[in-house]
Amino acid sequence: MKLLAPSILAADFLHLEKDVRLINDHADIIHLDVMDGTLVPNISFGFSVIDAVAKIAVKPMDAHLMIINPQKYFERCAKAGCSMLSFHLEAARKARRSPAKLLDQVRSLGMKAGLAINPDIPVEDVFPYLGHADYILVMSVFAGFGGQKFIEETYSRVKAVKAEIARRGLDCLVQIDGGADLSNAAALYGAGVDIIVAGSAVFKSPDPVKAVKAIKGA
Repeated sequence: MKLLAPSILAADFLHLEKDVRLINDHADIIHLDVMDGTLVPNISFGFSVIDAVAKIAVKPMDAHLMIINPQKYFERCAKAGCSMLSFHLEAARKARRSPAKLLDQVRSLGMKAGLAINPDIPVEDVFPYLGHADYILVMSVFAGFGGQKFIEETYSRVKAVKAEIARRGLDCLVQIDGGADLSNAAALYGAGVDIIVAGSAVFKSPDPVKAVKAIKGA
């Protein structure tokens, strides 16, 4: 599976409707990076933006919650129309919550459930929860800022997760987020990535439509 999820974090917020419609017409998933300035050292946007995007969204909305106590907002994300939701393993640990139960809660609300990990978290840490997840988000940069340089170890991390999913015969996808562009898209898909999240590579391109088509065709 070769899906592309442009992140509106890199979009033009003065003309956000144009960029959301670009995703509707040419990409697969609308990626929503939600940051609280606590779990990660930055603040992005909240439900005022998500609700506005939802009004014109045709493609599924994927909420990536980089926040403390993400469970407080699961129902609100579902109400906003999100089809997918991921939270960080680190956030569950800080809140002393069972990742498995949180994933099950996301699913119970009708959304696909994702578990995200930063580059310094061993990928093996997600293995106990693969049966509860619809996708694993392997961060290829440290969560919190767009435009970071891709971390090369991501390839081996993706392969390890993909191998464990296959070994157990599970129906679980692998998503990566951070530093992905045309130069590494083919290698990422080849390593087993199902969903590439790309922000700057799409919206900072002179021709975003051409960039989307090139990455998807890599």
